[in-house]
Amino acid sequence: MPNFMNPFKKHDVSEFPGVLVPLQQSTHRNSVDARRRSSITSIGGGRKSHTEKDDSDAASGVTEGFTIEMLKAEIEADLAASDEQTAYDKKSKVINKAIQDIGMGRYQWELFVLCGFGWLADNLWLQGVALTLPQLALEFGVSETNIRYTTLSLFLGLCFGASFWGIASDVIGRRLAFNTTLFLAGVFGLAAGGGPNWIGTAGLFACLGLGVGGNLPVDGALFLEFLPFASGNLLTLLSVWWPVGQLVASLIAWGFIPNFSCTEEPCAKADNWGWRYTVLTLGAITFVMFICRFFLFHLFESPKFLLSRGRQSEAVAVVHGIAYHNKSTTWLTEDILNAVGGDPDVVQDGKLSVLQIVQRSLSKFSTQRIGPLFKNKQLGITTCLLWFQWTTIGMAYPLFNAFLPQYLANSGTGQETSTNIVYRNYAITSIVGVPGSIIACYTVDIKYIGRKGTMAISTLITGIFIFCFTLSADPNFQLAFTCLEALFQNVMYGVLYAYTPEVFPAPNRGTGTGISSFLNRIAGLCAPIVAVNAATGNPKAPIYASGGLFLAAFFSMLLLPIETRGKQTL
Repeated sequence: MPNFMNPFKKHDVSEFPGVLVPLQQSTHRNSVDARRRSSITSIGGGRKSHTEKDDSDAASGVTEGFTIEMLKAEIEADLAASDEQTAYDKKSKVINKAIQDIGMGRYQWELFVLCGFGWLADNLWLQGVALTLPQLALEFGVSETNIRYTTLSLFLGLCFGASFWGIASDVIGRRLAFNTTLFLAGVFGLAAGGGPNWIGTAGLFACLGLGVGGNLPVDGALFLEFLPFASGNLLTLLSVWWPVGQLVASLIAWGFIPNFSCTEEPCAKADNWGWRYTVLTLGAITFVMFICRFFLFHLFESPKFLLSRGRQSEAVAVVHGIAYHNKSTTWLTEDILNAVGGDPDVVQDGKLSVLQIVQRSLSKFSTQRIGPLFKNKQLGITTCLLWFQWTTIGMAYPLFNAFLPQYLANSGTGQETSTNIVYRNYAITSIVGVPGSIIACYTVDIKYIGRKGTMAISTLITGIFIFCFTLSADPNFQLAFTCLEALFQNVMYGVLYAYTPEVFPAPNRGTGTGISSFLNRIAGLCAPIVAVNAATGNPKAPIYASGGLFLAAFFSMLLLPIETRGKQTL
């Protein structure tokens, strides 16, 4: 049966002929830790002996004539810094090494696009819901401030989705979770286009948020497990898809809402199909992305998940499949796995129970995992400042961006802007914002600027331009500052996504970044509540709050003690 007819097909190594080579004849790319140890050995040894020459070769990153003893030594060295040293952990490290030696290829680049769909969908719906707020308020007779609770319902779904799918993917498998999240978002997105009333529509937005919310944790984990180097650099590159989501949503809204909407109350459903056409189109796009994932690309199950469920032979077959897809070779066999981690018939800790898998997922947030993030003054200060930044930015971003169509439509001075100009300006803003993530990739490596400088400067400019937005009600004036704000905001987010995993030590990186993401979502959940209550006194108050939070994040960035430019991620 063809793969596209059976997306959950189990694999065997016999399906991928010609990819297996003996371990001794393979080219082995050393881990970052191994290269650091080898470099230190070479530097400290003074004169080079024959053995030191081998160490120098290892320091360059490539070793030939690799042996099972050398592999065992490298695995043990990698696990030395971890508190988990079971047979499963040893075999997981071996699989990491095998994927590392295969290298980056066609399979990973195709997966990059499909995982990018998850990033795109996340912002597609965040902006899509924001774009419907003015018309929802007109049709359902809800005030301009109270309609902002619609965004609260979406964030509730996003929070529950991120929490549920992050753990569920460890239990049911990455592949099923990877496909289900977009399926739910597509189905409920299409259903939301027929929302009967405000409560029903908000409920459907919350349900689609349950699916969309799982994209970032599931797609990120899946992509990372197939990367040849788990440095987080390519994972960070996925953030390029984020502004694309806003661009797609804004262009669709600009096409439908100004042309198929009423402009004043009473507003009947028959005269106000613009927002429904927008939501239906976004739902259709999301469903098409699901179809591409499910039918047009055959996704291998995560080898680590298969290993955790005791399906070792399938895990080896998946690595062979990656090599076959990339037109490369691999040295991985079950015999090698057993030689390092023990025979599964003898060793009892090779397979994890559902309870053990859940405990491992939740252990990332235990005090034992959080404690090392404060092991010294420098790292402790960095951890606190980063969590503060993720929290403040998590609220500042939706306070301005989630309600920007409303701000553009009515600046609070009594001067209203036509619907067409509002959505045109929003679309232009989205276009200008797209290069931000790409610019960030270059500026972070500039001497004397680096990660901290780029992040701080872009955050400061973002906050200043948000304040400047309130100085005039002229649409062109507001357009100029929203465009500049969007550009620098995406630069800031691109660097923040890169800096956060880089600065945390490897054994506790999941805990540090996980808590950062959690704080970001919780702050975003509170943003609509702040926007509703603050706007009752002054319509511009939420914008001032957003700008102030960005400036607070900027000052905290100046205090960051660690710069990661030019340093290897450990």
